[in-house]
Amino acid sequence: MIHTRQDFMQRFSMQPQPSRQRPTQQGLRPAAVLIPIIERDHGLSVILTQRSSKLRHHPGQISFPGGRHDAEDKDLVTTALREAEEEIGLARADVEIIGKLQDYPVISNFLVRPYIGFITPQEHFVRQRSEVADIFEVPLINILHQPNHFVYKLRRFIYPEVYFIPYQQRNIWGATAGMLRELADHLLPEQQQLFRSLN
Repeated sequence: MIHTRQDFMQRFSMQPQPSRQRPTQQGLRPAAVLIPIIERDHGLSVILTQRSSKLRHHPGQISFPGGRHDAEDKDLVTTALREAEEEIGLARADVEIIGKLQDYPVISNFLVRPYIGFITPQEHFVRQRSEVADIFEVPLINILHQPNHFVYKLRRFIYPEVYFIPYQQRNIWGATAGMLRELADHLLPEQQQLFRSLN
């Protein structure tokens, strides 16, 4: 199993980058998110946020720090790091980008590039109150256990299925769960067919 940064790096670099067929949509705006991973004494954890209920897009949902690409951003990595600094107070110097996942279209008309970064442990994060209601950690081992992932199959949707990853009292779903699912499938491809169907 993947318990340390070294375990993660070996698995991530050894496995070929999976290529998934994406729905074709025109006019999607570029965006980026950071999947922040932190090494704790008990193992690796992923930092997630709960969006403010007052936001126009995806209010109250679980997400990664991130947002749309601004003209001032040098590239999409800059976008992900800038947004993480704004939303959770994570200094750019405290992030080491180690890779990315495949670009992910979302129903709010963005094409999101997920970057994976190991972050330096810090005493606390500072949330941007206008956008972030909460900041929390999920042990990576929970995310990588694909048999605990739920999927609901849909017709006439941007994707043919939607993933749900429950953790304690929270429900991670939508694009965030989809990206985490793809991360799990990349690291543990032997478990790609394991999930619980809801229909």
